[in-house]
Amino acid sequence: MAAKRDYYEVLGVPRNASEDQIKQSYRNLAKKYHPDANPGDKSAEERFKEVNEAYEVLRDARKRSAYDQFGHAGVNAGAGAGAAGGFAGGADFGDMGDIFSDIFEGFFGSGGGTRSERRTQTRVRRGSDLRYDLTLSFLESARGKDIMLEIPRLETCGTCRGTGSKGGAAPKTCATCRGTGQVRMSQGFFSVMRTCPTCGGEGTVVEQPCPACYGEGRIRTVRKISVKVPPGVETGSRLKVAGEGEAGIHGGPRGDLYVVIQVEAHPIFSREDDNVLCVVPVPLTVAVLGGEIEIPTLGGMVSMKIPAGSQTGKVFRLRGKGFPNLRGLGTGDQLVTVEVETPMRLQEKQRQLIREFARLGGEENFPRVREYLGKIRALFRSS
Repeated sequence: MAAKRDYYEVLGVPRNASEDQIKQSYRNLAKKYHPDANPGDKSAEERFKEVNEAYEVLRDARKRSAYDQFGHAGVNAGAGAGAAGGFAGGADFGDMGDIFSDIFEGFFGSGGGTRSERRTQTRVRRGSDLRYDLTLSFLESARGKDIMLEIPRLETCGTCRGTGSKGGAAPKTCATCRGTGQVRMSQGFFSVMRTCPTCGGEGTVVEQPCPACYGEGRIRTVRKISVKVPPGVETGSRLKVAGEGEAGIHGGPRGDLYVVIQVEAHPIFSREDDNVLCVVPVPLTVAVLGGEIEIPTLGGMVSMKIPAGSQTGKVFRLRGKGFPNLRGLGTGDQLVTVEVETPMRLQEKQRQLIREFARLGGEENFPRVREYLGKIRALFRSS
């Protein structure tokens, strides 16, 4: 049989290590070599037993003193043959249960911290976030708006001050879990911590529920909240109003309110990034001779110069007439696309003038038409 290793070496601590050092080292090694974390690994299982055996001796002041003086023989002599196995001999498993509950909670995803800290975290919970869908007109999204919203939400009950108990009395400690919110379930040699079925993990129970909130500690109400919508928002923009969500549980912080923007379509304008787009019809005479026309913008009507000979599809840029950038990066432009409109009903005198124009001008006054006709002639000659 192989000689046993020194217990201090097994736990990786010096011989003058404190109780806290020994306990912390044991926790780390027990989690590392636990069979549930190393299924089918015999070497890890043996190492786990060795770690437990070393800890069982060094955690006990009397056994540790005997071990320091006489080594393994001193421990065996003092405790009987069965004591060397680590868990036999009627050992006190109070601390061991806490350690194993920590191990299993690590495996199954429970939060860290002491049991007292976990109980506080269980009872005190942050309130839920809320969402409000707000529809704005196109111009409102450009200019911004101060708006009053009516938000249905859960508020702390004023009758019981959030305790859920009649008269505001403090809830009683749960007798099943003694306020921990968890109960220990034995599974063979080990024990596993489970949520207490009596209090649902709260650690407390309400004996006489509040008649206003029926023991919930919160009541549903409608709250009016003023929200400032900044200029430049668009569909999908999300405004966060901190602390205006639902009330927390057992004194927990409030959630937040998120206002999600939906912008209505506009009959004239559309949007591309921070730019405003629009299409403006231009009379044939203005397009030919040049002139000025009135253009609608987000801020009202402005005059825009049309150069002589402007064609349909020509885009003009009005600087700074777009949306303000939400990140403060300036303001977009307005892009105006002109659409030349041909007159549909002409007087005879007008017809005569246009015929005279055509007779005098010829194709040189229509370069795009001339280019197009040239391509057509070339195409037929090649065929």
